[in-house]
Amino acid sequence: MDFINTVKGWIGALTELGLMLIALGIVAGLLVGANVPFIPAVTANVIEFVKTLGANGLVGLIALGFILWLFSNRSAA
Repeated sequence: MDFINTVKGWIGALTELGLMLIALGIVAGLLVGANVPFIPAVTANVIEFVKTLGANGLVGLIALGFILWLFSNRSAA
């Protein structure tokens, strides 16, 4: 059981790191512009993701709700 908790902790930490990198990419893209040399087009990818969910209507809304539920119900181990 200790191994599972360790793996959950690693996954939680990696997810947290990924979310921080996405936030950094968005802020850098807004401050510097689209040509951030070390972070490729994060804002364009986020906008495209939102457009894709919006184009799918109710299915996109349900998928967005599920994604938000996944992120909100995880606990830091």
